Amino acid sequence: MLLCGCKGINISRYEQILKQNNDNFCTFLGFVCKEQSQIMKKIAIFASGEGTNAENIIRYFQKKRSAEIVMVVTNKQHAGVCERTRKLGIETIFAPAADFRNGRVLQLLQENHVDYIILAGFLLMVSEDILDHFPNKIINIHPALLPKHGGKGMYGRRVHEDVIADGDDVSGITIHYINKEYDKGKTIFQAKCPVLPGDTSDTLAARVHELEYAFFPKVIEDVILSTN
Repeated sequence: MLLCGCKGINISRYEQILKQNNDNFCTFLGFVCKEQSQIMKKIAIFASGEGTNAENIIRYFQKKRSAEIVMVVTNKQHAGVCERTRKLGIETIFAPAADFRNGRVLQLLQENHVDYIILAGFLLMVSEDILDHFPNKIINIHPALLPKHGGKGMYGRRVHEDVIADGDDVSGITIHYINKEYDKGKTIFQAKCPVLPGDTSDTLAARVHELEYAFFPKVIEDVILSTN
């Protein structure tokens, strides 16, 4: 059965129809692939810790066509995130702090055609060259309602302890773009949860984590779809 034409060869009408159908299908398939490549944005996740948010984001986008996680970068060689992402089949790269400052991480992002960076428990200040290359394309989550309880050194348990010490009756999450100051980037989304009498940093953290898992992947996707 001849599916591609060749000059000088006489083919039957039936074969001509087959050839035309084959050509049409290839054209359609090429169009679909092109459109898919335009739609699917590439995401890199930066993480420093256990990686529960990173895992949740990866699992979310493995079921989606809006974006794909192409790599995870960690500044902690033995961070728990490495084992989680390995099991999910995601390339995970250890990059010491110096590699964020000397341009090697930016080069890696460019080589992998990354469109967005997601910070999921990442404890380093993002270098200026990466910030400049990804304006409004780097998204972070903070386990409190900014602008309170933010700034350098305010992460994890420290944030929840600060919320309780201040006597706040509400906490939550803030998803925001990042800039050159800790936790000062434009807010994208917030969700709230109560601070209950007798809360410890652990009990409050559990409530905040539920918000992170519920909202972070969806907000990331909404940002990507709104800027395509």
